[in-house]
Amino acid sequence: MILSDRDIRRAFAAGRIQMEPSPDLTSSILRPCSVDFHLGNTFRVFDYNKLPIIDPLQELVIDTVTRLVEIPDGERFIIHPGELIIAATRERLTLSNDLIGRLEGRSSLARVGIIVHSTAARFDPGWDGNPMLELGNQGRIPVALYPGMRICSFTFEELSSPVEFSYQQKGRFKQQTGQTSTKFLPEDFQS
Repeated sequence: MILSDRDIRRAFAAGRIQMEPSPDLTSSILRPCSVDFHLGNTFRVFDYNKLPIIDPLQELVIDTVTRLVEIPDGERFIIHPGELIIAATRERLTLSNDLIGRLEGRSSLARVGIIVHSTAARFDPGWDGNPMLELGNQGRIPVALYPGMRICSFTFEELSSPVEFSYQQKGRFKQQTGQTSTKFLPEDFQS
């Protein structure tokens, strides 16, 4: 069941959903069934000339193939056609063990070619950290992004019961606060 605006308010009041900084749920960030999140100030930009390929069987240290770019509030970051960047939301999200969150892109950005996430849309029960965004420009024209702009929204779904093992026990990106390396594990390659 996807939570409505009323249910989202109740989940915040009960501490089942937490955000830092705490949101003003009377403002326009609370939608009929979602909460808007804002783009942070740091971006990981790929240096495409540093490696001939990215091989999932080799350990990838994100610092070796990317550089960190920090954009002050009020300035813009230009994402070029075909470019992939890793960014974070300003907000930190914490979920209880009986809820999942789903990151949803914004249609206003999609209409100019910006994809907010490729596949990593589900945030498991017990998630705690700053959501990472895999931003891509699939259009043919560069697009300006601004720190603090609304970049995505989250919907929340209630599970039939709390999970036995939370994301904090089994997740790969526990309590992330910055852009982290991809983490392929040996079991990713087992059939």
